[in-house]
Amino acid sequence: MEIDTTEILISEEQISEMVVRVAGEINRDYGNKPLCVVPILTGAFIFAADLVRHLDMPVNLDFMQVSSYVGQESTGQLKIRKDLNLDVKGLDVLVVEDIIDTGRTLELLLNELRKRGANSVKICTAFDKPDRRVNNMKSDYNGFTIPDEFIVGYGLDLDGRYRNFKDVRIVKEINGGN
Repeated sequence: MEIDTTEILISEEQISEMVVRVAGEINRDYGNKPLCVVPILTGAFIFAADLVRHLDMPVNLDFMQVSSYVGQESTGQLKIRKDLNLDVKGLDVLVVEDIIDTGRTLELLLNELRKRGANSVKICTAFDKPDRRVNNMKSDYNGFTIPDEFIVGYGLDLDGRYRNFKDVRIVKEINGGN
C-alpha cells in the first residue's frame, strides 16, 4: 500500500498553543497538589514531554505501554506490554494519551488504575476522535477534537513510522497505477 501524508491537519504552531492551554487547565485544577503523570507509550511520549515541562506542581512520571492496533484498525484485544513501576495507591493519576479513538484502551487502563487504589484518575489526550467511540469514554483534558481520519505525526504512527512529524497529517491511501 502506498500512502500520502502531505495534507496537514494541525500545524506545529497550533500544537504548541494547545499544549500551553491544556497545561494551564491542569495547573488550575491541581494547583500545588502532587500529580502522577502516566503517558501511554509509544504515541503519547512527545505530547507528555511537552506537557510536563509546563506543569507547575510536583510531578512523578511513569509509563505504560498498551497495544490494541495493527495498522489502521483496532483489534479489540488489549495487551499491557509495559506496566508501571510505581505504586499508584493513594495518588492522583493523570493518564496522558496521544489519541482517544474507540476508547477501549483507556477503559482497560482506567479500570486497572482504580483497582490499584489510585486516589483519582483523569485523562488528558492530545487528540480526540469521538466519531469512532464504542463506549462513553471522555477525556478530562482535551487538546483537539478531530474528524474520523487516520492521522500521523506528533507521536502518532502508522506501523511505527511518521511519529517524528512536528505537525499532524492525514494519511491517504494512493491507489497503485491510477
